Amino acid sequence: MRAEYDYSTMMARKNPCASKLKKPVTMRLSQDAVLYFKNMAIEAGLPCQRLIDPCLRDCVAHHRKVKIAWPPQS
Repeated sequence: MRAEYDYSTMMARKNPCASKLKKPVTMRLSQDAVLYFKNMAIEAGLPCQRLIDPCLRDCVAHHRKVKIAWPPQS
């Protein structure tokens, strides 16, 4: 290994992982859902957000859709 390197000749390139970085978002969630994930996170020894992300990614990977049926208006 060299004692010194000449970085002036290096070419800059884009980070190939930049498209996979996480994006900060603000969400309003029901209190019971937050408590559910917080308790699971405590049991798993993980931060809450680190537990929610794989759950959401699983929904994306399996194309899960929420079925919402609004009651008919009278």
